Amino acid sequence: MGSDLAVGETHVTRVGLGTNRLTNTPGNQALLREALGAAVNFIDTAHLYTGGDSERTIGAALAPFPEASVVATKGGYSPGEGRPEILRAQIEESLRRLRTDRIELYYLHRVDPQTPLETSLAAIGQYRGQGKIREVGICEVGIEEIKRARQVVPIAAVQNRYNLSDRRHEQVVDYCAEQRILFVPYFPLRGDGGSVLREIVESHRATPSQITLAWLLKRSPTMLPIPGTLSSEHLHENLAALQIELSDDEYQALA
Repeated sequence: MGSDLAVGETHVTRVGLGTNRLTNTPGNQALLREALGAAVNFIDTAHLYTGGDSERTIGAALAPFPEASVVATKGGYSPGEGRPEILRAQIEESLRRLRTDRIELYYLHRVDPQTPLETSLAAIGQYRGQGKIREVGICEVGIEEIKRARQVVPIAAVQNRYNLSDRRHEQVVDYCAEQRILFVPYFPLRGDGGSVLREIVESHRATPSQITLAWLLKRSPTMLPIPGTLSSEHLHENLAALQIELSDDEYQALA
């Protein structure tokens, strides 16, 4: 199991940091700096998280971003927000909040029921052409939507909900692995492994979160979970999951 993956030309640690609850406090800014110092160099945010405070906090704490790091953000979440003029406004606002002139990875946060997928991605692709976005991703999609998206712009990452209990996207996980596309599960620690998980936790002297992350990492070579936390303790606990190697039997018991 490799401990890093490539986002474009940048190698990132296979456990990232989700920031959907991040607010702009000195403590949270310090946590972000600590994360980078601990080699957590893949940070996930979005235009809508905490009303924009998540992006602002990341910009205040980390800008200018180190070259060997990826701050990923997203836009176009609500119906109607996939229109090019809305996406362009959100991209510009994200650039300002993050205090950067280039977003390393930008996702279409949801496929807009009111706007063709191709139209939304073409607008994002224009920013990629200008060098303001380096890599493009897409969220909560099936294989056919990913294939359509790839006709418009190269897709570097797919972010879908996936965890021990929610396996709706098994085929997408496998497709992304085959195509060397990053699969970024959100809510990776949700779900319940039951008594099997408890037994494996005890045998490894680990935490449920660590075994859950270890299972995800073994599930696919392009898996990059982004557990969210505001705690330094949990940050390091999650990162330590990279050192846990589940046996094939343990993996199958949870599968």
